[in-house]
This record gives sequence, structure tokens and C-alpha cells, in this order.
Amino acid sequence: MKKVYFLQTCDTCRRILKEVNTDGFERQEIKANNITVTQLDEMHQLSGSYEALFNKRAKLYKAMDLKNQTLSETDYKQYLLDEYTFLKRPVFIVEEEIFIGNSKKVVEKLKEKIG
Repeated sequence: MKKVYFLQTCDTCRRILKEVNTDGFERQEIKANNITVTQLDEMHQLSGSYEALFNKRAKLYKAMDLKNQTLSETDYKQYLLDEYTFLKRPVFIVEEEIFIGNSKKVVEKLKEKIG
């Protein structure tokens, strides 16, 4: 399976989608098509935790003062399902590997994987 979850209004997502060969990828824009429980569970299985999928740089994270709260995996899951901005993006799934976020290291590993 090849899939990418992204946000169309995110400049970084758009840049990475141009850099990376996404031929054959199913593309899901997360604002228009919210992630489902099944999709989130699949990402969780590949990443090992909901926290790994969580965007702690989101404006809403600061606005809700979540950094001063102790969040459980259940809390992270619920926030990810409730609000698309909490998904660290883009998220690429290539076969049985997941690539989360936009760090140079992650993007380079993704490029190596898909050639």
C-alpha cells in the first residue's frame, strides 16, 4: 500500500509532495477527508504510538495549553480524531513503513524507500 495524508493549505506539505515521486500513491487531504478510526489505528500500529503522530507545534496545541497537561495515548488518539491539525504531516505509508512529518531526515528516508 502507498498512501499519503496531507493538508492542502500547508506549504511544507505541498513542497514535499512536489519533491517526492507520489505516482501510485493514494492521496488523502485530511481537512476535506478526516482520518477515520481505522486509518488512525493503522498509523498507530506502524508508528508504535499516537504521540508519534501528534503535532505538538500546532497552534491549537498551544491555545489549549496541552503542553502543560499530562496526556495519555488515549488522549492523543482522541485529539487526533477530533482535530485534523493535530496530525503531524505529511504522513506517508509505503508498504509496511510509515514516514511521519517533514524533517529532512524523514523526507530523505522516504525518498530512499520509494526511489
